[in-house]
Amino acid sequence: MVPEYHETVEQTVRAVLVDVLGLTPERATAFHAETALFGSLPELDSMAVAGLLTEIEDRLGIVIEDDEVESDMLATFGALVSFLDRKVQ
Repeated sequence: MVPEYHETVEQTVRAVLVDVLGLTPERATAFHAETALFGSLPELDSMAVAGLLTEIEDRLGIVIEDDEVESDMLATFGALVSFLDRKVQ
């Protein structure tokens, strides 16, 4: 069984990808756990990471510390959602 907050986190990440990176809703909806993000998604460059994480923090009411930001966390859609699931719990 998937915890309730997981769906909220996943929906929030999809919405932020649309709003911050300008992805189409259809494209963001098609993302699955293995969808590569940083390094594979041209819209998500090093400059966009800060805006993306700031918006996620605001929408989920969490704080992501600088030392928590690493390439593994942003490697795939699933890795980002899993990281945020842990922060929201």
